[in-house]
Amino acid sequence: MIRIFPLALLSTLCFCQEAADPWPKQELLEPAALAQLIQSSKPPVVIAVAFPVLYNQRHIAHAVFAGSGSKPEGIESLKKAAANYPKDADIVVYCGCCPMVKCPNIRPAYRALKQMGFTHIRVLDIPSNMHADWYTKNYPSEPAASNQ
Repeated sequence: MIRIFPLALLSTLCFCQEAADPWPKQELLEPAALAQLIQSSKPPVVIAVAFPVLYNQRHIAHAVFAGSGSKPEGIESLKKAAANYPKDADIVVYCGCCPMVKCPNIRPAYRALKQMGFTHIRVLDIPSNMHADWYTKNYPSEPAASNQ
């Protein structure tokens, strides 16, 4: 029994910690930087991996919706959306459903793009949510199309 206790304690501590982000810090992109980039002559491909209801309400200008990254069907949709881009495309992926540290969509989406062989992926740093970190700052966004 005494030998099992340290192992049980160690496993409990490991499960309580949040998983490390799969991206290096240099692949995080601040909202202000993306706002400038998407208005440049060569904007990055912006891929939304948020829940459909959030994307359909409002999203970053010209963002491609690729499904919720937390669901297998969302990852399949992401793979289909990304398949037409070269592996060295400048890609920015974002969700914004909640604080990024708790986001269920962004990490699986990032991993899927890496597994597909993409070499220039950045993650939009959304500390709170899209409303607070993007829309209230009047960064480029689009409402849902009138026929949605």
